[in-house]
Amino acid sequence: MPISHLAAALALQAAPAQPPPLSQENRALLRCAVAFALVSGGQARGEAEALNWPQLGTRGREFFVRAMAQLMDATGRDRAAISALANSEAQALTAGSEVGKIMPSCLSMLAASGI
Repeated sequence: MPISHLAAALALQAAPAQPPPLSQENRALLRCAVAFALVSGGQARGEAEALNWPQLGTRGREFFVRAMAQLMDATGRDRAAISALANSEAQALTAGSEVGKIMPSCLSMLAASGI
């Protein structure tokens, strides 16, 4: 193998592979799982805004766990990478005050999940 080909092959091996962006379906799954975690936490703390939604304790946690596992399977990302995505999404949803906006469609997704 010529040295230039060897150098190119080594460069490819050394470059960290970036996982592909989430599909629209996986992004919605992530957003809703995180929204449920945020609302469930708010409900546990007695926050008025969170208490306006159906109780999400057990169902919300189960949806979150299954969603994170599904995202790991679908994307090939490890637990740390999925946790980082979830944390980033939580910050974005909180900063943009978007939880209340997406909860109706997320509740539909929860109902469709059978959880």
